[in-house]
Amino acid sequence: MIPAPPHINTTSLFTLIDYSGVGVGALGGALAARRDTKFHFDYVGVIGLGLISGVGGGIARDVLIQNGLPLSLENPKYLYIALIGALAGLLFGSNMGVRMQRTMLVVDALALGFFAIAGSTRAQNAGLSLLPCLLLGVMTAVGGGSIRDVFSGRTPAVFEHGEPYATAAATSALLFLLMLHFGVAASVATPIGIVACFVMRLAGVRFKWRTKAVRTA
Repeated sequence: MIPAPPHINTTSLFTLIDYSGVGVGALGGALAARRDTKFHFDYVGVIGLGLISGVGGGIARDVLIQNGLPLSLENPKYLYIALIGALAGLLFGSNMGVRMQRTMLVVDALALGFFAIAGSTRAQNAGLSLLPCLLLGVMTAVGGGSIRDVFSGRTPAVFEHGEPYATAAATSALLFLLMLHFGVAASVATPIGIVACFVMRLAGVRFKWRTKAVRTA
């Protein structure tokens, strides 16, 4: 059994990153919908896809765990933050310069690792074993974007060849869970897992790493 991490209160950096990740996810989802060239989404579509991107992964995880209400429904702050992120993408999407895009990439890379660990932690608190914790950690990290892609009429990007996005989340969650399994304190394992994902995500962008398609023709 993986030891449970200590309780983390709502003023901690852990929760602040959680909230920022929801906001960045919603912002990214709204921007993707706003810049879509295949479909022409209206205001409701852009905001809706932004909300799905921000909280979709966490809701899917919590529904599967069946251990109380999803966090984003139990704590309305998640929805408020996601709504703010989606509105920002709708209102200011055309003014996103290169510097802001780079900032978003950095924050997204940080949020990806946190979401992977947050999902794993949520699963282990429900009494699940290592592999389910790993799967739900990855789902939390990439689920929002995948659900957004489905609602947009596309194959989820994480299932196609490209940047190793889901791989970075899985690496983060696995490293975190293994450290807990071998007795490393959660206060130590958490930042190490986040940093590992952060570095892998940015390195993938910097060095143009791409996953290989099973079939090329």
